Amino acid sequence: MKKMKLAVCLATLMGTAGLMGNAVAADNLAEFHEQNQECDSCHTPDGELSNDSLTYENAQCVSCHGTLAEVAETTKHEHYNAHASHFPGEVACTSCHSAHEKSMVYCDSCHSFDFNMPYAKKWERNEPTIAELAKDKSDRQAALASAPRDTVDVVIVGSGGAGFSAAISATDSGAKVILIEKEPVIGGNAKLAAGGMNAAWTDQQKAKDIKDSPESMYKDTMKGGRNLNDPALVEILTSHSKASVDWMTKMGADLNDVGRMGGASANRAHRPTGGAGVGAHVVQVLYDNAVKRDIDLRMNTRGIEVLKDDDGKVKGILVKGMYKGYYWVKADAVVLATGGFAKNNDRVASLDPKLKGFISTNQPGAVGDGLDVAQNAGGALKDMQYIQAHPTLSVKGGVMVTEAVRGNGAILVNREGKRFVNEITTRDKASAAILGQTGKSAFLIFDDSVRKSLSKINKYIGLGVAPTADSLVKLGKMEGIDGKALTETVARYNSLVASGKDTDFERPNLPRALNEGNYYAIEVTPGVHHTMGGVMIDTKAEVVNAKKQVIPGLYGAGEVTGGVHGANRLGGNAISDIVTFGRLAGEEAAKYSKKN
Repeated sequence: MKKMKLAVCLATLMGTAGLMGNAVAADNLAEFHEQNQECDSCHTPDGELSNDSLTYENAQCVSCHGTLAEVAETTKHEHYNAHASHFPGEVACTSCHSAHEKSMVYCDSCHSFDFNMPYAKKWERNEPTIAELAKDKSDRQAALASAPRDTVDVVIVGSGGAGFSAAISATDSGAKVILIEKEPVIGGNAKLAAGGMNAAWTDQQKAKDIKDSPESMYKDTMKGGRNLNDPALVEILTSHSKASVDWMTKMGADLNDVGRMGGASANRAHRPTGGAGVGAHVVQVLYDNAVKRDIDLRMNTRGIEVLKDDDGKVKGILVKGMYKGYYWVKADAVVLATGGFAKNNDRVASLDPKLKGFISTNQPGAVGDGLDVAQNAGGALKDMQYIQAHPTLSVKGGVMVTEAVRGNGAILVNREGKRFVNEITTRDKASAAILGQTGKSAFLIFDDSVRKSLSKINKYIGLGVAPTADSLVKLGKMEGIDGKALTETVARYNSLVASGKDTDFERPNLPRALNEGNYYAIEVTPGVHHTMGGVMIDTKAEVVNAKKQVIPGLYGAGEVTGGVHGANRLGGNAISDIVTFGRLAGEEAAKYSKKN
């Protein structure tokens, strides 16, 4: 198979030409491939799978079909291309394509586009809970009775921004690290973040003559969280924010564009030049630096139980590989960076019933199993009832529309064509306002001047979720909005921009009038976005129990933790949170390991 040309291989699988006719009776890729080549075209000579990441098997896929970028060139669509992945890192073929069972389109775990693929089944998550896995005693006990498969200083659980930041930080502090990820792709929720990374009094701000301070960021964060945040953790977030931007920049990140997100008193949301999405960029930079450091990254590998010795100190972690099963890794310290639980609507609704049935903006792995692992290890939880809805989830396609679209000048209107809220108020207030409109949705309205100011918008246009017209009346007719009223609303808004003051809704920033080129509309509704609650940590990112006693060797960072954001997270604070506390957790875990 390796000698077959790329075009022939692709034609085979896409059904456009070549050998597809021979595979009519095939139910899966293994049966199809069997008709044309030997098993060793995919497998090692002994027939065993290489590892849980399937690195060898994926290399065989690439040897025939080409890289993901090459495949993307041959599978273009008008509005979307499943192979033109927005995921950072190196997305493996086996993230979607299975061999001896039906494949599934991983994109469908978040999106509602019609992705068609040969030998595919509908995507669904059939992941047992930590409690259900606990019943699997024989295999677990056998693994624990065996010698550890690996011995390292620190194990990081989760490959989002917090996990990678911790892994790099711990490695640079002299620790030997393993980073595990239960999903087939890296990045966690961080890869989906678009708006920016909040930081105060940075070199990037100074270059643009933006006046800001850590104290101002602290006040905004506390106010946004209704003063229910842990002040000591907010102090770390804000006072270390510049250092986190500097750290990322030193590793190659472009964070030179500075915008404003809801609840901020100054422009402090750092993102790539031109306004590209910050999350995927940050994760890509972190991933590249992890590869440079030769950090052991294991995909399809789930953290099951933190193991402790008789003195209550961490001694390792029990994991379960998708293909290799249970084994344990001996380690002095474990960093939990497993994210939140916004994708688990049962759990969300049990804590906040009004969110029952809500769609989520999160990646599919954000179900809260890391919290269960933390609790089983003795960690206390806090602020679990505080769950945030992101106000602008695209109704079409299930695409989260970054707050930066509003920050750069877009307005929100209802079906009656009227503005109804300060567009860059905090997310909880914006979400409540949208749910109060006819149809429980609203429309982001912007023009070509806003589009040009934020390159991320081109992604929404490319996905077909942002219809456009050369007049507001035409746009209104297309989207079911009162076009006459919409025209009057935009004219009124433009007059407010000219005056420099929003006397209608007290919007604090009015960056530009909406009067250039075509107009665009994205229908949006709130989606469950961020869970502020989580495991309790101290100022060293150490996990603590209900008595606020440190669990020696156990650390937490990112959305799995509670206390940083209080009752409501400000847009742009998540990336700052995961990088800042990820770095801190990695450093502290490495220090602890050296002492033990």
